[in-house]
Amino acid sequence: MRVVRFIEGYFWIFLLAGIVLGLSYPVFAGFFMSILKPLLMIMLFFVFLKTDLIHILKQVKDYRLMLYLVIMFMIIIPLLIFMPLNFINQDLAIGILLLTAMPAAVSGPSLTDIVKGNIALASGITIITSIIAPFTVPLLFRLVNYENLSINTSEIFIDLVILVFIPLILSQVIKKIVPGIINKGKNKFTAINILIIFIMVYAAMGSQRELILNDSISILWKVGALYILAILLHFLGYLIGKNHNRENKVAIIVSLAYKNNGMAIVLAAIHFHPSILILMILSEFPWATLLAPFRRIIKYL
Repeated sequence: MRVVRFIEGYFWIFLLAGIVLGLSYPVFAGFFMSILKPLLMIMLFFVFLKTDLIHILKQVKDYRLMLYLVIMFMIIIPLLIFMPLNFINQDLAIGILLLTAMPAAVSGPSLTDIVKGNIALASGITIITSIIAPFTVPLLFRLVNYENLSINTSEIFIDLVILVFIPLILSQVIKKIVPGIINKGKNKFTAINILIIFIMVYAAMGSQRELILNDSISILWKVGALYILAILLHFLGYLIGKNHNRENKVAIIVSLAYKNNGMAIVLAAIHFHPSILILMILSEFPWATLLAPFRRIIKYL
């Protein structure tokens, strides 16, 4: 149990360790890159295994709020950020669109708990955005498609359906068959997922090691751009939740600012240019480091 609590309490150490090990010792990166999709499916399986979908949906009673948040998070905000960036740097714009189009992070409810927000609302946002992502992500890339973007949105749709719905269905079936075993193991699922994220970060970083180390100037400005994006998403989440109570406001901010970049890494590795994959990997830096200052700032909002 101490090990589980340590992993959950210091999850950021494992994210940063994945980055450092991937750059310094990428021996196993190729193998893990080949199983990124199954790894993400296992992660989602454990998330759905901990989730009572009916209970979550009943707790999120304001369906109009949920619909509004989903439209803002999954369509409006990604497009609003993409459009001005597209005139500055198209590769950066596409990478940011992919990242912001992702559903809320699978660890969103846990992060919301850390900063004392509404866990039920955060869970509802995570589950619903994950379920609709197979439909909204291909739609966004169809809307912005241009000559330099050679991706197949139908293949992205199929991959997302497989990634999301197979773990979802399988988890609910297993919960019905062996509920006692699942309840006993629930407290370990988050720690397992953090270790899976560590492996995914290690694999992705290791696969692009040479390009990253040989282009440090480009990497630095991309990391800077991602920090600006992350801060902007925190601010937009605050504006969206401004008229809500503190707990709801925190849940909204966390759900918008902390995206499922594990899913973004998998999609980038399969469907996009390596430069987009690197951007998704680098998004781990703000993801892993901004929650602590946010926890301090939110006390005054």
